[in-house]
Amino acid sequence: MASTQLPSQMEVSGGTNARQDASSPETRQAQSELGITLSLFLWPSLSLAVTNHWGGPDSAAKREWFAQATIDVLNDEPDANSAWIEEFLLQVMLDEFEVNVDDESGFEVAEQIVRLRRDCAKGDFSEVRALKERWDQRGGRDVLQGQFKEQQRTEEEDETDGSEEEDEPEDMDVDMGEAPQVVPKEKPVPEVDEDGFTKVTKKKR
Repeated sequence: MASTQLPSQMEVSGGTNARQDASSPETRQAQSELGITLSLFLWPSLSLAVTNHWGGPDSAAKREWFAQATIDVLNDEPDANSAWIEEFLLQVMLDEFEVNVDDESGFEVAEQIVRLRRDCAKGDFSEVRALKERWDQRGGRDVLQGQFKEQQRTEEEDETDGSEEEDEPEDMDVDMGEAPQVVPKEKPVPEVDEDGFTKVTKKKR
């Protein structure tokens, strides 16, 4: 299973030099963008859509575009709240991946993005660091791929078994491979009249 590369800066600030640089607007912005990207890349609904190419053969590239588009939109709308961001995320999922997310996960991602942007603006990158560790533990992979394929394979096997049972003919008492038995028709017994003559009967047509 190939690893997925994050399009944004991969390093999370840490240590003395990082604390000194935390006051830099560039550092805060970079960490905020990384946090947004990781939030989307770790979103199970989006991972499932990418793994199964619901956004077409370029679904992985489309996810990277999704992350950058979210960053750009929030740069233009710095005061966007969770509800606004959720609506944007769900609309992109529907338009680009044909997925209607109705499990409240979109709002959870939106809240996380709002929280990350607020923390990064203060120079607090702890949650970004935690997200990065989660991503690294997965090896940069969409771990849902194997789970979904296993589930899909199980469902297909169940459907196949059901079809075989439906198509299987019922057992019949007659063996279709044997020729039917021919029963000879009994000849009629001739009738004799009182004088001893045999009556002649006309065959029915």
